[in-house]
Amino acid sequence: MAPRLNWLRAGVLGANDGIVSTAGLVVGVAGATTARGAIFTAGLAGLVAGAVSMALGEYISVSSQRDSERAQLALERRELETNPEHELVELTDMYRAKGLSDTTALLVATELTAHDVMAAHADAELHIDPNELTNARHAAAASAVAFTLGALLPLVAILLAPGAIRVPVTVVVVLVALALTGVLSSRIGGSRARIAVIRVVAGGAAGLALTYAIGRLFGTALT
Repeated sequence: MAPRLNWLRAGVLGANDGIVSTAGLVVGVAGATTARGAIFTAGLAGLVAGAVSMALGEYISVSSQRDSERAQLALERRELETNPEHELVELTDMYRAKGLSDTTALLVATELTAHDVMAAHADAELHIDPNELTNARHAAAASAVAFTLGALLPLVAILLAPGAIRVPVTVVVVLVALALTGVLSSRIGGSRARIAVIRVVAGGAAGLALTYAIGRLFGTALT
């Protein structure tokens, strides 16, 4: 259940990043020009660059974490092979520290060791499940897809809306989408939805206002 929630949380955050970054980009360009081609090009470039960046960052992060977990598991495996008696005592002490009596702690440690010694020590000492190490490629792909789906929303909104109300329509669509991601993230994390929604919507609105102002102020400065 926990890995699934982590994946869902990462997906929501990736989509949120796609919405905010792409919306800020296209709204900023729209503040400088009404040319649909320029807005589309900027938005598409931002979408691709953002998806690649998210995927690469997630791949590097998860790969580093996976390498670290593998190294810890390899060290634990060597210790179990060279000094199993000491490892049993260590495991017993851990269960004793959690409140079990000496007899019960030794019984639990012994039975878990007999069942799957590596799994028992990996869980108690390292808090790692050897069978559920995160796949870096899957994480990178999921991050890129989530970002792309989020980025498509403001890009499509600003391209389909009539020129005169292009920016207001995009802002409304983006803020509604951010409110929904705020509600979803709050439910995943078990926090209050109102606070999460206010936080993400206020941040998104501030970002859009800033990028639009930059587009209006500096859009023609270098022409």
